[in-house]
Amino acid sequence: MNPCIPDIDKCDCTVIHEDVVRRVRAHLPDEENLLDLADLFKVFGDSTRVKILCALFKSEMCVCDIAALLGMTKSAISHQLRILKQAKLIKNRRDGKVVYYSLDDEHVKNIFDQGLAHVSEG
Repeated sequence: MNPCIPDIDKCDCTVIHEDVVRRVRAHLPDEENLLDLADLFKVFGDSTRVKILCALFKSEMCVCDIAALLGMTKSAISHQLRILKQAKLIKNRRDGKVVYYSLDDEHVKNIFDQGLAHVSEG
């Protein structure tokens, strides 16, 4: 780094802006909600789960179809579906011997679309 150019990413301030801290603290969600949100985002941290969600945006699907689409075993897909269901991102319904999976609600697509828009920014 050039010593003549200040590092704008480094704060040399030692003053705490109490009014700002107080105002922001009053608007922070409670700790339990923040932990739940962090857990939700962890679910999106696996590319297989993201691919499954992408598939379910287009159509309700059974485990066999998802496994064929992604070139994976049914047991591997079932494991990921359990995680997505526990996170309340997907739901299922039974039709005879077949269990179909779909998005739990429109929030899932909105979360995904926002994330994709963010990573797609140039």
